[in-house]
Formats: sequence, structure tokens, C-alpha cells
Amino acid sequence: MSSAQKTPVLLVEEDPSGVLIGTFQLNRVVDEEVVQRLSEELAALAATGRKVILNFSKVEYLSSSVLGKLINFQRRLKEHGGELRLCCIHPSIYEIFEITRLNTLFDIYRTEEEALEMF
Repeated sequence: MSSAQKTPVLLVEEDPSGVLIGTFQLNRVVDEEVVQRLSEELAALAATGRKVILNFSKVEYLSSSVLGKLINFQRRLKEHGGELRLCCIHPSIYEIFEITRLNTLFDIYRTEEEALEMF
């Protein structure tokens, strides 16, 4: 079993205010297996119906299929009464959000603190 198989894609912690913060643990979210695990982890988070922040600070590479997973996650989270914020996205990845206009779909903040303040 590779180390990528053993490591969760997201480390989820609860902020004292009750917001769930999912921090990506891998710098590359491109392999099909990793994207599938991310999808499963996001499905579990969506079912909570909580306020969620996804912190991308460690992510340097992201496959386009992850964008679809994020769109689906946000929709399912809202259906359960939750809210989503994204933060700490590297400029090269943020550029993809701009090109695809997903920066208008997601609430994106420079820091985790800013994302927390906006709930």
C-alpha cells in the first residue's frame, strides 16, 4: 500500500466555533485513486450539513476532475443546510478557478482566518 493510499486526502478538524476545516494533506490531487478518496471524504462532509472550510495551502497540483467534485460537494452541502468557503489557494491553482469562472461560484479567501470571519 502506498503512502498516498494510507493518508486521508483531507484532515478535518472542528474549530471552536463549530466550523469544520478540511485541510488537504497532499500537494498533488491528480491521481484517479486520490480523487476518488477525496470524493468519498467530501460526501461524508456534505452529509453533516455544517459550515465547512477547505484549506488548499498544501496543494500545488489539482486535476480538473477535482473541480467537478468541488461543485458537486458545494451543491450537496447546501442541500443539507451547510455552507462552503475555500481558502489558501496557490496563485497557479486560483488561475484555473478564474479561467473556469469558478471563482464566481465559490467563496474564496486568502486565509483560513478570513474564511472563518465570513461565516
